[in-house]
Amino acid sequence: MDILWILFAFACGFGIKQLGLPPLIGYLAAGFMLNLYGVSMTPGLQEIADLGVTLMLFTIGLKLNIKDLLKPEVWGGTLANMSLWTLLFIGLAMFLGALSAPYYSDLTWQSAALLAFALSFSSTVCVIKMLEESGELSTRHGRFSIGILVMQDVIAVVFLVLAEGAVPSLWALLLPGLLLIRPLFGKILSMSGHGELLILSGFVFALGAYELFDLVNIKGDLGALLFGALLSQHEKASELSKSLLSFKDIFLVGFFLSIGLVALPDVSMMITAVLLIPLLLVKLGMFYLAFVRLKLRARTASLSSLLLTNFSEFGLIVMVVGVDLGLIEKEWLVILALSISISFVITCIYYNRAHSLYTRFKGPLHRLERDTPLEEDIFVQPEGAEVLVIGTGRIGLGAYRALQAELGDRVWGMDADRDRIAQQRDEGLQVFVGDGESADLWERLNVLRIQLVLIAIPATEDCRNITEQLRFAGYQGKIAAIARFEDDRDTLLSYGIDKVFNFFVEAGIGFAEDSLQLINRGNKTKT
Repeated sequence: MDILWILFAFACGFGIKQLGLPPLIGYLAAGFMLNLYGVSMTPGLQEIADLGVTLMLFTIGLKLNIKDLLKPEVWGGTLANMSLWTLLFIGLAMFLGALSAPYYSDLTWQSAALLAFALSFSSTVCVIKMLEESGELSTRHGRFSIGILVMQDVIAVVFLVLAEGAVPSLWALLLPGLLLIRPLFGKILSMSGHGELLILSGFVFALGAYELFDLVNIKGDLGALLFGALLSQHEKASELSKSLLSFKDIFLVGFFLSIGLVALPDVSMMITAVLLIPLLLVKLGMFYLAFVRLKLRARTASLSSLLLTNFSEFGLIVMVVGVDLGLIEKEWLVILALSISISFVITCIYYNRAHSLYTRFKGPLHRLERDTPLEEDIFVQPEGAEVLVIGTGRIGLGAYRALQAELGDRVWGMDADRDRIAQQRDEGLQVFVGDGESADLWERLNVLRIQLVLIAIPATEDCRNITEQLRFAGYQGKIAAIARFEDDRDTLLSYGIDKVFNFFVEAGIGFAEDSLQLINRGNKTKT
């Protein structure tokens, strides 16, 4: 029957996508509808959900830079927000309890603290899905948000260890020894090729790390995350992450279903859950104020805050422990599951408009910005640039090299991935870090001399946002972009892009033209 529930979730996700909303909203709705008809969580579905979360954390680790977690804005922003939120919510819960509000009247300050702590987390699953769908995993705000999420997860693991009394065994002291045999893991990854063995190696590493950490009484999901980080510097880490993407998304359908199948709320529980939602505005404001005080730019702070303003599936895990220990009533588990689902829906809806929202309100947001930016928020001005390639991945880098061979130093490249840019600058390329969707960047960038912009990013919505920001900045030159699918061509042209290339079709044409030169050369030689 688990297959039927997955098929039902697919149908709901497909229907929601036709309305222009992310499919995960449909998966959540499917869980609650199945719950309404008496379907309960099954061991098979739970295993699918757990596997989805494990793979997701492993792929996060593959993109993780441990140095990012040590930055003051990451650990400072995490601790400041969680601490302040917890104190404020304890006060609110005690006040509502004094007013005999349903479910709050039975809370002690300890149970209120547990509930506040559970609600302080942001959803790793929801945020990563939003970043993946928008192609923003490697952007400044994407990497920063992931850093905050990882710090939250680490804090949650520490809490679970202390609460459950599951002290890591002495064998856990041997785990740092994995660093010594990292070259062996890298060798296995290199020898796995590019097909099914590469995918299977990802499963083996992710699940093996889970079981290894679980054996020494450390949460297995943390093991998957850290093992991914262990392999993050390998040359095939990016390819492995992309190979696992579809599998991870399929298994995560089970996770979203599982939230709706936790329990079916009654009317009073639903009202209590809905009344938690306005507190998201408080969470949003707290995130933003903490981030700008730590010298983040207004755009990074606002987009990160919008991403992180939701409730987390990790909160459910914390609440389950609280229920098992008798610290809080089980009704709160149902209330929290419903509020998490609602917060997911809200995040999915408003983040699709996050960039336009920032553009609309950037005036007041900038007033709270600190005068001195962080070092990594200072970008290079591309002096003498006449052609700018946005996105220096494989396609963009190929275009950059071809243009540079013709135009020399008049060609510059830009990408939001700081590590990629650092590597390319070491190779002597004229490239700089920048997010093409950032209104701040184009306001500070001199675009008067630029005659041509090539957008080498396959996400159509990103191309639209970049084109809008260029026009807002007064850019008068030409814009070219690439399309992954043929039906994206008309969409991109409607955004005001002058020329659109389907890189599969164009690659085939270029391949044929270059190959024909072999025949032409041969004929000339014969004559």
